[in-house]
Amino acid sequence: MANKLPEVTIYCDGACSGNPGPGGWAAVLLFGQAGERVISGGDKATTNNRMELTAALKALRALSEPSAVTFVTDSSYLMNGATIWLPGWKKRDWKRKQGALANIDLWQALDREMQRHQVRWEWVRGHSGDRYNERADREARKAIPKT
Repeated sequence: MANKLPEVTIYCDGACSGNPGPGGWAAVLLFGQAGERVISGGDKATTNNRMELTAALKALRALSEPSAVTFVTDSSYLMNGATIWLPGWKKRDWKRKQGALANIDLWQALDREMQRHQVRWEWVRGHSGDRYNERADREARKAIPKT
């Protein structure tokens, strides 16, 4: 009988003040009865897409063991990249059909981290009242460097 993986739900978001500009990322990790954890950080010069990817990557890296992860994001870029585009990029040696792949470093790192877990993605409309999506957004905005 296989061991059941611990379940975690992750809400992640990125934000930028200007695009490019200073940006922040955040993730709310929900461990059911075991509680929750919020992680966040920022960068003085980045893009919103990099912050979205960083939030997901840092959240997976924060997990100490392989887990059954439900990712909830309002980023179509992140969700489509992780679920639709990634296999094609890998087949084309990490290139888009149109050429170079933006944020290749983060996509490759996210791909490696996703291999450790069973990952399922859910999309939620941003600013639609979802409690944890709104919280991830607030935390990402708070993490934007002020200078």
